[in-house]
Amino acid sequence: MTKLFTSNKLSAMLMMMAFALVMAGCSSSSEKKEEKTAWDTIKEEGKLTVATSGTLYPTSYHDSETNDLTGYEVEVVREMAKRMDLEVEFSEMAFDGMLTSIQSGKVDIAANDIMINDERKEKFDFADPYKFSYGTAMVRKDDLSGIQSLEDLKGKKAAGEATTTYMAVARKYGAEEVIYDNATNDQYLRDVSTGRTDVILNDYYLQRLAVAAFPDLNITIHPDIKFNPNTQGIIMKKGNTELKKNIDATIKEMLEDGTISEISKKFFDGADVSKKPDVDS
Repeated sequence: MTKLFTSNKLSAMLMMMAFALVMAGCSSSSEKKEEKTAWDTIKEEGKLTVATSGTLYPTSYHDSETNDLTGYEVEVVREMAKRMDLEVEFSEMAFDGMLTSIQSGKVDIAANDIMINDERKEKFDFADPYKFSYGTAMVRKDDLSGIQSLEDLKGKKAAGEATTTYMAVARKYGAEEVIYDNATNDQYLRDVSTGRTDVILNDYYLQRLAVAAFPDLNITIHPDIKFNPNTQGIIMKKGNTELKKNIDATIKEMLEDGTISEISKKFFDGADVSKKPDVDS
């Protein structure tokens, strides 16, 4: 009788232990499933934090009369956030700081005419593009800064921020780098005009507007240099799948209903940068 009781008691204890292990496994699995994503946190806080420069006309700059932050990408992001039922908070910084801030979680995304390329896609996620463009060269109007092609960049002083894709092109062709930290357009352009630097490689649409904004400067877009057709979009931390999914869906909606096209024409003097230009690679 005693042996039977002991055996039954042992069996019961073993069953309870097995049950406890199963429940522990379920609890662990449940906790893993409930782990918060970046998108969960953004929805809870009701706010999207966005890195931008505030100095890059016409994509992100301060209105000369009101000093309010505005621009093509600023307004695209504002409308996007509104449709996602989120407030938007902009944090102004240089380009290098944007990438660091994304990785550290200081900001959720960055929007500042950021080119989508394979090297960046290895480290970050991009939303679907809403701007299509190509590279050109800003030079002095009277002598084209002695440049006929990209091969002539060797030894010329190229202005820009250190880690941009355009500075990488200048570096590739042997230009001397003159690094600026989130400088305004007029500083860049005056330095080319006066000969302190020789060339600025950058986006065609940005350079077209810059030339028009400073007609008295000795600057022009090089007539024979067009390179690197490209796309720009919102950049975010690698692996933020839900955030990317929701941004992509909203951007798609805004492209389809013509909202982004309207914003583009307002800031790019009638040009629709959401359409691919006819430029060879």
